[in-house]
Amino acid sequence: MLLKAASIESRPNVLFIAVDDMKDWVNCLGGYEGDVYTPNIDRLAKRGMLFTNAHCVSPKCAPSRAAIMTGLKPSTTGLYENQHWWYPNFPKMVTIPVRFRQSGYLVYGSGKIFHHTAGNNPPRQWNAFKRLLFRDDPWFRGSKLNYPWTQNTHKPEGFPFSEVKGLPHENDWGVIPVANDDLDDVRTADFAVRFLKAKQDNPFFLACGLFRPHLPWYAPRRFFDLYPLAKIVAPKKLEEDLEDVPEAGKRLAAARRSDLDKIEEQGATLRAVQAYLASISYADEQLGRMLDALESSEYNSNTVIVFWSDHGWHLGEKRHWHKSTLWEESTRIPLIIAAPKLKPGVCDQPVSLLDLYPTLLDLCGISGNQQFDGLSLLPQLRVPKTKRQPVVIEFRKRNAAVRSARWRYIRYSDDSEELYDHKTDSNEWENLASKSKYKMVKQRLAKWLPKNWSEPALSKNKFEFDPNSYSWKNKKTGKMYFGSNLDN
Repeated sequence: MLLKAASIESRPNVLFIAVDDMKDWVNCLGGYEGDVYTPNIDRLAKRGMLFTNAHCVSPKCAPSRAAIMTGLKPSTTGLYENQHWWYPNFPKMVTIPVRFRQSGYLVYGSGKIFHHTAGNNPPRQWNAFKRLLFRDDPWFRGSKLNYPWTQNTHKPEGFPFSEVKGLPHENDWGVIPVANDDLDDVRTADFAVRFLKAKQDNPFFLACGLFRPHLPWYAPRRFFDLYPLAKIVAPKKLEEDLEDVPEAGKRLAAARRSDLDKIEEQGATLRAVQAYLASISYADEQLGRMLDALESSEYNSNTVIVFWSDHGWHLGEKRHWHKSTLWEESTRIPLIIAAPKLKPGVCDQPVSLLDLYPTLLDLCGISGNQQFDGLSLLPQLRVPKTKRQPVVIEFRKRNAAVRSARWRYIRYSDDSEELYDHKTDSNEWENLASKSKYKMVKQRLAKWLPKNWSEPALSKNKFEFDPNSYSWKNKKTGKMYFGSNLDN
């Protein structure tokens, strides 16, 4: 379905915007039962194609983003966890930014695109990249390997701003004493706005990764004021929800359970939901600033816009707090693609973020024989009712979910199963896997599960990383990998 190969001068630009941990709680998706203020996401949805059944590749930051940017699923690469540096494991990998650079594009980025820790956005990938600096919460971010550019400082007066005692340092929320213009996501968006206002002599690929609504949920007061506590709606929960879930699923649900327990015990559930919503609206404002800059520029009519979140988030559903499960709350995400000359609309077919790489190449007329695990969304962008195969979400080795238009089927590494019918059970409260009448449904969905699972890639502790030279040394072989030039 590749568009006709185009000359570099006629190819469209790309504005590639990511948010972090944003579930389907945006107004145009209706995932939140109350009112949510996302006017700019809604505005973009009216301009492009809104995918209402879109899912992450993996419900964790680093493996999800590595899969998006390489076009290869975790079971192909072995990049299953946050504790993998993708680059020294795959130094010859042609990622999205490299492919666009090879095709004559200017490639610029800011914020969290690959994972935000040091070593995940090698300079050689970009013409220029503005990293996330953590001015919002630097008192615990600094470390030699993960955040060498951020200095640890003392906790500010008032911490924890959530007033919930006993939570890990990251799981905080509130209004912090940082000026609006100094906030990380504001500065990240500033980079994109300045770029869009400047004259560019070549088509460009501009990536902007907003950190919110990732924890900690820090946002200016005006975003909290959008959500009075009296109007906050807590997620629906079923007390016996986990009774029909296999032990493997229960273990995933129990991870970080202590955070949920402390929040509930101290009566802070509604305040936590308020902070998550405030963070969504804060990210929405930054999106709006970029859209304003684009729409007032000469690039407006010839730019592909992609808006996506790396995975979803649980706020107590299935007695879980955080991500890292294979249920709908962790995997369903907002995805919007607006492309020149393609009509806006709504597509309810199951789609994956794994599909973004081949889709972008098709939209930009970039040809080649690179192999991807995803499928181009160009057919759905043209005719949204075009049928799609189910999508697969993977979490660690041999745990996967298959999501079709109607069903979610989960198989864990011990071969235990879950099956949910979204036609009658959108909350995934009744596991149908043990009922014989659904045997054929399970068989039909199971054929999409990965047949082969790669061994885990080498973890960070197998390398010595120098953030100054942006190089790695394999501790066992001594081989060096350099991420700061294009001739490695």
